[in-house]
Amino acid sequence: MNAPPRTSVPHAPVVTWRTHYALFMLAIIYIFNYIDRLVVSILIEPIKLEFGVSDTLIGLLSGVAFALFYTVFGLPFSRLADRFGRKPVVALACIAWSVMTMLCGLAGSFAVLLLCRIGVAVGEAGGSAPSVAMVSDLYPPKQRTRALAVLMMGPAVGALVGLGVGGWVAETWGWRWAFIATGAPGVLLGLLLAFTVREPAKPADTSAQNSNDSFWRTISSLLATPSYLLIIVGGSLAAIAGYAIATWNPSFLIRSHGLSLKEAGLLMGLGGGVISVCGTLACGWFTDRMVARSPAWQLGAALFGSLLSIPFCLAFYLWPAGTAFQVGSVAVPTAGLFYIGFAFFGMWWSVPCFGAMSHLFPPSRLAQGTAILFMGITLFGVGLGPLVVGVLSDLFSHVAGTEALRYSLASTVSLLALSCLCLALAIPRYVRQITTTKVN
Repeated sequence: MNAPPRTSVPHAPVVTWRTHYALFMLAIIYIFNYIDRLVVSILIEPIKLEFGVSDTLIGLLSGVAFALFYTVFGLPFSRLADRFGRKPVVALACIAWSVMTMLCGLAGSFAVLLLCRIGVAVGEAGGSAPSVAMVSDLYPPKQRTRALAVLMMGPAVGALVGLGVGGWVAETWGWRWAFIATGAPGVLLGLLLAFTVREPAKPADTSAQNSNDSFWRTISSLLATPSYLLIIVGGSLAAIAGYAIATWNPSFLIRSHGLSLKEAGLLMGLGGGVISVCGTLACGWFTDRMVARSPAWQLGAALFGSLLSIPFCLAFYLWPAGTAFQVGSVAVPTAGLFYIGFAFFGMWWSVPCFGAMSHLFPPSRLAQGTAILFMGITLFGVGLGPLVVGVLSDLFSHVAGTEALRYSLASTVSLLALSCLCLALAIPRYVRQITTTKVN
């Protein structure tokens, strides 16, 4: 089966202030997407205390349940976005997941909380891939990765606000108010997107044939694209490690380094979040600059950053407790210095991989192709990452006691190494397709 044609827009979109405003709105919404997704990680300890559940059940709450429903609804919503427009799907999704986040704060039992988190997952399934596709519609290829880097600040800024502010609200007013406070702004943002942002013009090469293809024919055509499966597998492996780290890092600092809930949230949110934002923007700039020299750098940048993140991650988890330095009134563990390096490079796999989607697929399939990548990342990353670490922590506790979480998190580094292998194998396949398309 032949691979689908590469995205080729005869007339590149004109960038105006409205383009940048649309990107700004999408970036803010994507930030709240991750705030609402990640805030549960800083609330693990008080939720466990109130409902009396194990680490495995917490992994189910923050991982598998969310991932399964996100995956089931992600592709249908993206198919709607490819056919009828990106903006209405993103706006309605934002309102839906924000309402469900607020309802998490009203849950009277662990079962109800789990159902509300499933509602958050269904809403967020309509936000991510259509947002990436909309940014790709808004900007010409030479500026696209940098624009996507602005959008992809969502995980970093989401961690900053979700963990930092969420931890402060939880310690001051309780964990329920953390859900309510982080969910409420999304309702307004969804309305603002709907009524103040223009839908991008329909790309000129969106063919009726591609738009009317059956569901399964579209999927089989997407998966036949060279390098695509390797990008999905590599991104999914990196996401397993990434979501495990994002979910369990606050608890690791509390258990192994003796930080309070608020201190752990501030260190992971303000420290790691700010550095991750810098790293994500640097990745977008670096990728666009290097791709001008060779298309191999579209995925080569992802490989480069991921390789550099591995030693920082290992050092962060294996550095012994008991050494710290003062930042104001907070004693910051020395291990936190290594986390800065990991935070800078840890998300470099994502921006170039999502940028590659716009070069692999035509606009009529871009949201769907991006959705499948998001599905792999979410199903395995969100689904397995927190759960695997939770299960390993429970198993290691018989040997390592309170340090079990430290070694279960350190084991995720092997997944980052496997992700790098997949990216290395994907690069020549990607280059062959891009080069062949340009020649043709």
